[in-house]
Amino acid sequence: MKTFSDRVALITGGTSGIGKATALAFAREGAKVAIAGRRQLEGEETVRIIQDQGGDAVFIQTDVAKAIEVEALVSSTVAHYGALDIAFNNAGIQGPLKRLIDCTEEEFYSVISINLKGLWLSMKYEIIQMLKQGHGVIVNTSSSFGLLGAPTASFYAMAKHGIEGLTKSAALEYAESGIRVNSVSPGSIETPMLDRYFANILLFENAEEARNQDKLLHPLGRFGKPEEVANAVLWLCSNQSSFVTGHSLAVDGGYIVQ
Repeated sequence: MKTFSDRVALITGGTSGIGKATALAFAREGAKVAIAGRRQLEGEETVRIIQDQGGDAVFIQTDVAKAIEVEALVSSTVAHYGALDIAFNNAGIQGPLKRLIDCTEEEFYSVISINLKGLWLSMKYEIIQMLKQGHGVIVNTSSSFGLLGAPTASFYAMAKHGIEGLTKSAALEYAESGIRVNSVSPGSIETPMLDRYFANILLFENAEEARNQDKLLHPLGRFGKPEEVANAVLWLCSNQSSFVTGHSLAVDGGYIVQ
């Protein structure tokens, strides 16, 4: 028996990086997977990989910053699979890599709309469905920058700190309803977003220097892999973590404790 046989998992931001790795991991463990994202071609490719491996998945194109699309995402998932047992809210953008006084109001709202409002909307409609069922598990993607400061990435850090607050508040509100809510806080993970971060960060001369210096901040001496974050998400969604809620699980090679 696979860990998530007959369970339905919804993953936002599931078209690449951590989201894609987690979608593949849930499918390997028997879950039926609804993948949400804005990029249709990448989403459909992830579905094809899962289906080729004998899994069950569907892609639902969604902009999490729009309430009507998020509500439709949850409704479509339930219509397709009959339930919503697990939600991994992973959609997010990097935002501007600038000093705070150089950022614009437009950039502020862009980051907040997707990273924070989008996560709140996802939780809202997921919880409405989970309350009907009397159970559910939610994991939100935060960041090591949601636990620390982030010079030249203040909007991203601000949104991730907000995710921590939403996670803990929702965990308290819905614990008696059988819904667990946790977050995962990755350090530097080898993804396209990390590559863009190093290519644009202002604090170093070039991307190579940025990578080398950042790696030194991880006591394990390397960056993480998307699959390692996926393993943490699956544990938080499994019965093995049945007494865990309101927790932020750092998957960061020791970054925040050095």
